[in-house]
Amino acid sequence: MRKNKYLLIFFFVAMLTSCEKDYLDIVPDNLATIDLAFSNQYNAEKYLATCYSYLPNESGINQNPALNAGDEIWYPEGHRNNNGPTVAQGFQNISNPRFDYWVGRNGGKSLYIGIRNCNIFLENVQNVPGVDQYIKDKWSAEVTFLKAYYHFYLTRMYGPIVINDKAISVSADTEDTRVTRNTLEESFEYIISTMDKAIEGLPETLQFEDEELGRITKPIAAAVKARVLMEYASPLFNGNPVYSSFTNADGEPMFPTSYDASKWQRAADAAKEAIELAEGVGASLFQKEDYLDPLEQNDTTLLKSALRGRVTERWNKEIIWGSTQNTGGLQSQSMPRLYSYTTNPVASNHSPTLRVAEMYYSENGVPIEEDINFDYINRYRTKQANNKDRFYIEPGQSTAVLNFNREARFYADLSFDRGVWFGNGRELDTDPWYIRARRGEFASIFEINNHSPTGYWPKKLVSMKTTVKNGTSLSAYTYSFPIIRLADLYLYYAEALNEVKSAPDNEVYEYIDLVRERAGLDGVVNSWAQHSKDPAKPTTKEGMREIIQRERMIEMAFEGNRYWDLRRWKLLEQHMNKPIKGWSVLVNPLDDYYTVRVLHNPTFNQKDYLWPIKEEELINNPNLQQNPGW
Repeated sequence: MRKNKYLLIFFFVAMLTSCEKDYLDIVPDNLATIDLAFSNQYNAEKYLATCYSYLPNESGINQNPALNAGDEIWYPEGHRNNNGPTVAQGFQNISNPRFDYWVGRNGGKSLYIGIRNCNIFLENVQNVPGVDQYIKDKWSAEVTFLKAYYHFYLTRMYGPIVINDKAISVSADTEDTRVTRNTLEESFEYIISTMDKAIEGLPETLQFEDEELGRITKPIAAAVKARVLMEYASPLFNGNPVYSSFTNADGEPMFPTSYDASKWQRAADAAKEAIELAEGVGASLFQKEDYLDPLEQNDTTLLKSALRGRVTERWNKEIIWGSTQNTGGLQSQSMPRLYSYTTNPVASNHSPTLRVAEMYYSENGVPIEEDINFDYINRYRTKQANNKDRFYIEPGQSTAVLNFNREARFYADLSFDRGVWFGNGRELDTDPWYIRARRGEFASIFEINNHSPTGYWPKKLVSMKTTVKNGTSLSAYTYSFPIIRLADLYLYYAEALNEVKSAPDNEVYEYIDLVRERAGLDGVVNSWAQHSKDPAKPTTKEGMREIIQRERMIEMAFEGNRYWDLRRWKLLEQHMNKPIKGWSVLVNPLDDYYTVRVLHNPTFNQKDYLWPIKEEELINNPNLQQNPGW
């Protein structure tokens, strides 16, 4: 589990087909070169790279809807026509959908073209001369996984999809290309069985890491299979009554009409298998002792640094699968101005909402609204920091009560006015950066469209080694943006087990407590018993479900998980019909700055749980059905 986890330059080989072509175009534009593509090992590996090249850009804010299409991140007004903010505001449409991964427009790649290329590869790879059989089999397993993953990405967005297991013959009749959508259960079962086939042929580790960086391994495939089964078992797709009337032309239900508890057991089994495979090749949670401390730090600063490193430390052993699409842009948009730059080297506009800041636990490891010792009623008032707060907030300065006495992940993941920012050019925790964000100060508005409209920044996404050169340009230390890490699997396993059992037990607590312990928190049972207004909450299935969901949203914040999780839990409608809020960042006086303002009142309808299929596709193929409500 080292460099094999990441998708590197190898996959930037020029694609042999166009992403802009309709996925039903059955005559590949590279038809004349198919024989050439598989004429030797070199050309076959180029085609293999083409299959990989359709992987979505997980760190791209205009390519990954989970980064900014929900309630986690907000932008200044000038950026709200971008893909994510458009969806978040409720302006998705059928004429030109944002993040269109069905056709391949508006930030989306045509995954059906990617699937077609995978099918072509699988049908021809055994004919490549001069290549050992075990290499052909390994290639086949990799591409089989990619094909399954592309089907899953589509299913997660659109629900029932068109299963495309074979390349359509160029001699096929027009009617043969007018495909219909398979049912949701057919879609998921196909993905699962295809991933199982891939897992059988994949290596646990790479034999030649320097030559094979980024290639799929057995632990990666097993981890993704666990994610697939978690989606399959969750309320959106497991007996959701909203879709009971959605049928195909033959009257067959497109969604399962009843809840199936056994899907949770399958998910639990898959998560446990993935954990064992990952740990078996060296994966573990990234701990304080794993962080390479350049200088001696206070233990509090060391914990915060290690928590940032769980995402931004290169090659760290927690990340099972990551993408190394350039994170420089994401870091620029997530980083505040740390001092008075002469130009504008950072955009500073990828802004966590006030709701997310309130989501993190108190220092006692329970929600702030439940903590018997947290001043929740007065959380929007201000108070002055003293010396004991010095590793979190600038001593002698005032900020919101909300920003005091919070858990370590709050300070590792977020920054705010008068907050401490360590690293990024400051290597002594006695001499950190302090954020000054009120109107007229250096972290406030430099340009009207490049500032935090909420008063928070996602420090978690900025490597501590990223710096600003001479106050004019960002020197980004790029890292592999996580797609799945071990903490993700631990929380999946705890969630699935909780749904399987009649009441939570020590095994459920064990895996969530491992994540909490790494963050410096006590276990769930003790934390609630000692500090919560509802001390028995972890002892019930329903209470533990809420705790696990919140733990996931905290631990996985800003990594593209919250959006999909809220969606599969059927909770997006609760979150996305509430106001998006932040501080009044356009003013300077203390009490005025810490006045809550509403940035937007989004609208979310039942139809928004599934992506619309572009209207033009339905015209071209009358056999396709639009998703309900669109």
